Amino acid sequence: MTHDIDSTALTEAMEQVIEHGLDGLSEAMTILLNEAMKIERSRALRASPWERTGQRLGYANGYKDKALDTRLDRLQLSIPQVRGDVPFYPSALERGLRSERALLLAMAEMYIKGVSTRKVQAVLQKLCGLEITAPQVSRACEQLDQEIELWRNRPLGCMPFLQLDATYEKVRWDGTVVCCAVLIPTGVDLASSNR
Repeated sequence: MTHDIDSTALTEAMEQVIEHGLDGLSEAMTILLNEAMKIERSRALRASPWERTGQRLGYANGYKDKALDTRLDRLQLSIPQVRGDVPFYPSALERGLRSERALLLAMAEMYIKGVSTRKVQAVLQKLCGLEITAPQVSRACEQLDQEIELWRNRPLGCMPFLQLDATYEKVRWDGTVVCCAVLIPTGVDLASSNR
């Protein structure tokens, strides 16, 4: 099964850039991403739309609208859906989630460092063109707390050599910003001492 990019979609994307210059990039990216997701769905189903084949694993089941905030702008995407026993989600969107997770962690770190919610909103508006609400900042902080808890409770193994140092940082504690000692451990584990 071969499923090449639809030449009309490619032409339409190029026309957006030709007509609108850099302002047309977001619309061109929307067209290209939508077409790439259709191709990926066809590969996952092992059949093009309306193709009859014994290798088909499932069926196309329409589209679900999703707004995706990117560096270019907000993209209005149509996520292809499938029915049957085929697990499918476009890989392009999964990659976007990693950068979104990094943005959320940066937003939470600003908040933890004492930057007000209003200032976090202003910084992200200027950097990324994204409008972030106060509840989104709070949810990002909760996600950061979960990540930190996982990191704090990871197994360390055996440390034959360990050095502790401390530095003082301003942290938010019970709604106020206070100075707090942060321990900095430096250790050599058994794996690196055997080299």
